[in-house]
Amino acid sequence: MNTIDEHIAKDKSEIAAALEAGDASKVRHLEGELKDLEEYKAHHPGDNHDPTPLEVFCDLNPEAPECLVYDD
Repeated sequence: MNTIDEHIAKDKSEIAAALEAGDASKVRHLEGELKDLEEYKAHHPGDNHDPTPLEVFCDLNPEAPECLVYDD
């Protein structure tokens, strides 16, 4: 993906396809990812790049050990 909007659109179309196929676990996974992406987008309105899963995770969980940044 080039932009977060493309990623969101792709997730929505994959959710629709998974619903048609009856794949409930894939639907749950994609809905969670979609929710996180939309929340990330709301926190960064001027940023259109497609964030990595770690960027999204750290945006939602800044206190997590894997997100802490130490200055030497």
